[in-house]
Amino acid sequence: MLQLNLLEETRYEKIPVTVYESQSSAAVTIANRIASLIRDKQKNKIPAVLGLATGASPLSLYAELVRLHKDEGLSFKNVITFNLDEYYPMKQNSPHSYVEFMYKNLFSLIDIDPDNIHIPDGTLGIDAITSFCLEYEQKINRLGGLDLQILGIGRTGHVGFNEPGSAPNSGTRLVSLDDLTRKDAAHEFGSKENVPTKAISMGIGTIFKAKEIVLLAWGEKKADIVRQAVEGDLSSAIPATFLQLAENVEFIIDKDAAIELTRFNTPWLVKDCVWTDTLIKKAVTWLAKKVQKPILKLTEEDYNNNGMAALATEKGPVYNININIFNQIQQTITGWPGGKPNADDSQRPERRFPEKKRSLIFSPHPDDDVISMGGTFIRLSDQGHDVHVAYQTSGNTAVWNDDALRFLEFSIDFNKAISKDSDQLAEIYKEIRNDLENGKSCDRYEKELLIIKGLIRKGEAIAGARFAGLKDDHIHFMDLPFYDRSKVMKDAVQDDDVAFTMNLLNRIKPHQIFAAGDFADPHGTHKVCFDIIRKAMQVLRKTEDWTKDCWLWMYRGAWHEFEISEIEMAVPLSPIEVERKRLAIFKHQSQKDTPVFPGDDAREFWVRAEHRTRETASLYNSLGFAEYEAIEAFVQYKFD
Repeated sequence: MLQLNLLEETRYEKIPVTVYESQSSAAVTIANRIASLIRDKQKNKIPAVLGLATGASPLSLYAELVRLHKDEGLSFKNVITFNLDEYYPMKQNSPHSYVEFMYKNLFSLIDIDPDNIHIPDGTLGIDAITSFCLEYEQKINRLGGLDLQILGIGRTGHVGFNEPGSAPNSGTRLVSLDDLTRKDAAHEFGSKENVPTKAISMGIGTIFKAKEIVLLAWGEKKADIVRQAVEGDLSSAIPATFLQLAENVEFIIDKDAAIELTRFNTPWLVKDCVWTDTLIKKAVTWLAKKVQKPILKLTEEDYNNNGMAALATEKGPVYNININIFNQIQQTITGWPGGKPNADDSQRPERRFPEKKRSLIFSPHPDDDVISMGGTFIRLSDQGHDVHVAYQTSGNTAVWNDDALRFLEFSIDFNKAISKDSDQLAEIYKEIRNDLENGKSCDRYEKELLIIKGLIRKGEAIAGARFAGLKDDHIHFMDLPFYDRSKVMKDAVQDDDVAFTMNLLNRIKPHQIFAAGDFADPHGTHKVCFDIIRKAMQVLRKTEDWTKDCWLWMYRGAWHEFEISEIEMAVPLSPIEVERKRLAIFKHQSQKDTPVFPGDDAREFWVRAEHRTRETASLYNSLGFAEYEAIEAFVQYKFD
């Protein structure tokens, strides 16, 4: 019976998927599976042949394999490895090289024979690539094929660098990288322009020959492409769908990467549900959007025809369900994000007391505050709350070199105008410009360039916060150390990041905190910044009384919004407030027009922000609520 229930629950899934509570627990399982394979091969005195991936997905797996080697004596002397891909062209000692990645995270930490390591060669001349790729395939075939292939998945649906359009029988070859792939890699390279346009990649046909294939995916930002790969139709537009044709493949994912799968996103379509209040709210809002009706107009027939007959039977009549959900959503709407004075707050998202709150807005980058919640920021200030803003990182990688040179020119001319010595600045300027014009990387003056870029973003952030109504002593620049460390190391978050955050929180003692909860940020900075705040508050809650009366509200940025069923505070904006928010965003001139890291949306940030908030308002209106110009949405984070 349990097996039948599982088959019913997963009937939309065309590939076996195992969901783990966390990335770390999944990594332990896969590492033990690989260890068993290696030991079995050792007993038979034959090599274990592994296909390996790079990127963030396998890092926890490699860390666990290293632990097994060091703590449990797992030997890799009989292991032969073939990596999936490498950028082209790429020097092997470059920090962006997958050779460097593999030695740093695995090979230099275990006892593998260097002669058994095979990675596509990004230093080859273009004429040598075809013969190299053919020999790469032949080496794998001579060993009897790959025993186990580890894969990740990109947001284009690529496996290896098999981008959209790749054939299912493709072999190792030189490929062109998709624009979205290059955008996602831009953070590692400084800008998209620095990301190679090509790569050497093992083909889908080569991957298919592996005796076992395991694809790893973690986090919300992979959830949509995982769903498409697992539940979608076969399509060359999403190469990972071809894995549906493989005989022995498994997706290993964490719960965040699983949220878009039918059994988690709309479980009432595949199984009997325990109808909690949260699930009822999600199901009813989903139904209203699906049949395009206001909530109060949903009928029993709508419920029955869309997989929700059990809810109607168990919790009905349906009109009572509709009224209950309508009232819950209605109570999320408030024009008083800091609480409304002299009002009953029993059905409002924020508390009445204290009537004037200390509000602390954390902004991961110097513009997330006004882009994501600029209207609420201005509203809090207008309503007399003691508002602070804290910029967690400098954002110094997200400024074009041309802009940095322009500001450096300004500094030279300014020094001349006030009769100060500008020779040293002029010499730095001359050498940076010469490097850039000759296609060099400006390594000699990387520090100076980043300082200039950080100052540009600092000035813009100050202008935006002042426009929102803040005094200078309420504008804080944290420059959390992890941000600069992350350019050279993966585990960049350290105790000092948490300590700096605790210090600021203890100085302000806020009644409410606003923090970025957009964990689909392609570069991960939002998630890292939120985790630092969370850790800081968890420590402070053990000793500091003020924390017991401090609420943490999450906002989302320019990437996407919370689902209606998740929203706990919806702040409507008037047309004038939308315009004021836009002007605050305009203070960030270095991010206008074409920002360095635009993600996969070519629109300017202010356009995205307005579209998102207008879309939220329109959705509320379609569900039967008042028509507003725009709505900014928030979800409260509940501490354990």
